[in-house]
Amino acid sequence: MELEQRTLGSGDAALAVSALGLGCMAMSHTYGPADEAESIATIHAALDAGITFLDTSDSYGPHHNEQLVGRAIADRRDQVVLATKFGIRRQDDGSRTADGRPEYLRAACDASLNRLGVDHVDLYYQHRVDPDVPIEETWGALSELVAAGKVRRLGISEASPDTIRRADAVHPVTALQSEWSLWTRDVETDGVLATVRELGIGFVAYSPLGRGLLSGTIRDVDGLDDTDYRRVAAPRFQGDNLATNLELVDRVTDIAAEKAVTPSQLALAWLLAQGPDVVPLFGTKRTTYLAENVGAVAVDLTDDDLARIDAAAPVGSAAGDRYPTAMMGMLNG
Repeated sequence: MELEQRTLGSGDAALAVSALGLGCMAMSHTYGPADEAESIATIHAALDAGITFLDTSDSYGPHHNEQLVGRAIADRRDQVVLATKFGIRRQDDGSRTADGRPEYLRAACDASLNRLGVDHVDLYYQHRVDPDVPIEETWGALSELVAAGKVRRLGISEASPDTIRRADAVHPVTALQSEWSLWTRDVETDGVLATVRELGIGFVAYSPLGRGLLSGTIRDVDGLDDTDYRRVAAPRFQGDNLATNLELVDRVTDIAAEKAVTPSQLALAWLLAQGPDVVPLFGTKRTTYLAENVGAVAVDLTDDDLARIDAAAPVGSAAGDRYPTAMMGMLNG
């Protein structure tokens, strides 16, 4: 099956990808246990459905997710636009730190290639910006990886407008990957979206379904696994925050019902309608939800629909921080 293609980046940094990407993180951690056979079947089903853009990171697992993705694509590498990341180091106590040192990223890249079983990745992101290492040093080393053929294009995640500009001045940035959805619209007002569009950088929107809440299938956390991040730590899923956010979800669900689509399809279609430079990156570890999410590309939203959706989920309407305090501290504001 063929899916609409979109272009991330511009000029020599341009990269053609499917209009939707599959985020593989949940196949290894965060949202409770996953079945490896089902995860690999989900990746295969995504490729069969025309989703060629796969996203992983060395921090997912850690390391397990790259190994899983590598096994899944071993005989289908030519069908995949493969993205992975470096820059989040997990400590023994479970905490995370950002690392942008050139010597670290060189070793991290080689380790990722080995785990994935490939000789190059198509898009290599700096997962988090290291406040102690000038971005110019990190991106100088990244540009060397491009020259060596180990990575084809470069991206950055959760970066501020100033950081994006400084990185792009060293080596063209193909894509910014940051959170963007109907309950996380900060990039529309903080200068990030305007900056990437000025520079011709594509936008890969992660958590487009609000960590599953925008699907309309979660009404409380009691049914989530005891290890699920949303149940134990995600601020927007706790107490009064959740109650407020469910009101937002209900408004979106009502519009979806009128359009005869699912809430997930509406949320993805809204992002797709934000511009041809936007690629939503949804995550699932089950084949069950793939066809539903792929169906979002066929949802036509009129200007009136978009206005109603904006009114139902305006900028700043979600209650609670995106992450717990320590993780919020890793965002490059």
